[in-house]
Amino acid sequence: MKISNFNKGIISSSLGSFWWGFLGTYYFQYITFIGTFEVVVHRSLWTCVILLITTTFFKKWNSLKKVFQDKKKIFILIITSILIFGNWTIWIYAVASNKIIDASFGYFIFPIISVFFGYLFLKEKLNKRRIVSISLVIISSSYLLLNVSSIPWAGFGMALF
Repeated sequence: MKISNFNKGIISSSLGSFWWGFLGTYYFQYITFIGTFEVVVHRSLWTCVILLITTTFFKKWNSLKKVFQDKKKIFILIITSILIFGNWTIWIYAVASNKIIDASFGYFIFPIISVFFGYLFLKEKLNKRRIVSISLVIISSSYLLLNVSSIPWAGFGMALF
């Protein structure tokens, strides 16, 4: 049975999320003595190394070269890199300070913000399914916020990055 590109993407995304959300949480707990910023810098540098290895393995140097020749794409890469760096920093800080549930809340409300920004900036249409799913997340998030002892600031930070 041949796996479609869509299914490969789903599998890859799921494995990446599992690694980052489940296994990464245990890993980061044991290296909290290093410091959040240093861990994020190491993670960023090793991600670049892996990028170079996979670019070579998949023979995508021409595609990478085209990206770096376009100033608009470089600007977008800089902005998205800063956002990812901020997201990673908040997540590792949350793990180090035992606020994993707060940070996970951020991943829970992030889709609402993504859909809202898509609607606001990209003029995307909201169909019935999106409205129902957004409503359910807003209701459940509101219930959660009303029943917690402190505001999950790490979660809001995660959602914004």
